[in-house]
Amino acid sequence: MSQVKLSVDEINHKKLITQYTIIDGSTLRNLTSASLSWLQTHQQLINSLNVFPVPDGDTGTNMLLTMQSAWDEIANMGDRSIGKLSKAIAHGALMGARGNSGVILSQIWRGMARALDDLPTMNASDFAKGLREARETAYKGVVHPVEGTILTVSTDIAEAADNAIQDGTTSVLEVLEKIVDAADISVKRTPDLLPVLKEAGVVDSGGKGLFIIFEGMLRAIYDLPLDESQAAIQPLSDIALDHSLESIEPGQDWEVIVDFVPRSPLDVDDFYHRLEQMGTSIQVGQGDSIYRMHIHVPDKSEYKPIEYAKQLGTVTKIAIENLMEQTKNLAEESSAKNLRLVTVEPDQIAAVSVAPGHGIACVFASLGAAAIIEGGQTMNPSTQEILSSFENLPTDKIIILPNNKNILMAARQSAELTVKNVAVIPTVTIPQGIAAMLAMEPNADLDKLVANMTVAMKEITTGEITIATRSVEIDGVKVHQNQVIGMLDGKLVVAGDQIDQVLLDILNKANASEAELITLYYGSGLSSQQANRLADGIRAQWPAHEIEVIEGGQPHYHLIISVE
Repeated sequence: MSQVKLSVDEINHKKLITQYTIIDGSTLRNLTSASLSWLQTHQQLINSLNVFPVPDGDTGTNMLLTMQSAWDEIANMGDRSIGKLSKAIAHGALMGARGNSGVILSQIWRGMARALDDLPTMNASDFAKGLREARETAYKGVVHPVEGTILTVSTDIAEAADNAIQDGTTSVLEVLEKIVDAADISVKRTPDLLPVLKEAGVVDSGGKGLFIIFEGMLRAIYDLPLDESQAAIQPLSDIALDHSLESIEPGQDWEVIVDFVPRSPLDVDDFYHRLEQMGTSIQVGQGDSIYRMHIHVPDKSEYKPIEYAKQLGTVTKIAIENLMEQTKNLAEESSAKNLRLVTVEPDQIAAVSVAPGHGIACVFASLGAAAIIEGGQTMNPSTQEILSSFENLPTDKIIILPNNKNILMAARQSAELTVKNVAVIPTVTIPQGIAAMLAMEPNADLDKLVANMTVAMKEITTGEITIATRSVEIDGVKVHQNQVIGMLDGKLVVAGDQIDQVLLDILNKANASEAELITLYYGSGLSSQQANRLADGIRAQWPAHEIEVIEGGQPHYHLIISVE
């Protein structure tokens, strides 16, 4: 029996079961608001359930921001259709999804929306069906599903709902009670399914977040406190790097984007031919029964493609930008930050990279990045932010370098939301991303370039040094809170009291004696003098090696180390 239910007397409980036998979109909106509030209350708790003792526990923040985006999508909706509300929630969650946990959460909502599509209300059986579809959609969205995670909790929730229906449950509230109980139990057993959780002494953070979301709904029904305090969200730094300069032909001063639903099957060839008479940089893409037209047109001609689209069907969205003014602003912005983002031609390949600090952003810019997104540990960009970074580039061939394992899923999700041809190189560290960029050739064949960049990223070994956030023992390495710790390709390998010794230990474990080049990207926690002294220590150990020191500016991690 749910602990929440214990605080409701039997008579009122029976009334609530009757009241919530069937719910509509208005009720779902209220329950979504409640789940967001309860998630806000537990944000830091979920963040603390981090396996490794490093300062990047951000699952609670990522799930909160994902739910916030879902709520923003429906906050002002007056529709009572639960099908329409659930579809809007799914869309908001998808566009705002951050980190792996946020992306999986968005897929759970997407599955629910599929099951509830076009339904005016939801009964207990509909709810169970939605949870089954949520589980299936979530699993399909993960390349290598791992048990003992939010996926396992989604499975246990779906099975609990099915069992409730088989037992004759007819109220949405009773199903909700069953799944909250099941989620609670499921979260507690995640360490038995995933050894790394048991070793770290924590439960799965994503699973815990999903439990909190449904528990918040249940608490709202029982009129229990949710704590409406504002979420403490990690602020972004003072650089905003998600823009790039477009290549604009003389006279093509306006960019026009039109989404429309054609009244009859569209002759794409003829459509494209007509657009060629109006402008340049033409891109045409098809979604679910909808087309998107992108074109650059001369001054005073920006409405011609819009009027043409209206002749063919119903226009649903229009965006018009003054490219010359936009380019001027972006050029000033880039210059002020010492960035020289590459200018992309329509037939070239554009590289988009995630960077956690200004110095690292400048490295990617110098290697030919067309757009840079601020992001990294504790600041995972959303699906929408990744999508926006390349959607308006004047080419349909895009390569994304996420450079962080918790950004990879959002990057792949953004690739599915565009009509452009987007490839995601699975870089999970900054050195891997830089190695991949060294192979960048904007005029190459896209498939061949993807293969070459993927090979290049695998030739790098990555080390990271930070300060332990708690005491723990993982993989035989004992760590005390506030010790210096070192990671090698994402695995905790060393802990110590002095950063210079930890650095040398990491390099020894990385077989640095066989390497030729060692690069230190020092973060905001170190000065240039300190970083250079550490480099001198490496030179004393391996005098024949080439050692480079670069200001990365990344937060949390004192050093990011590349060994090649």
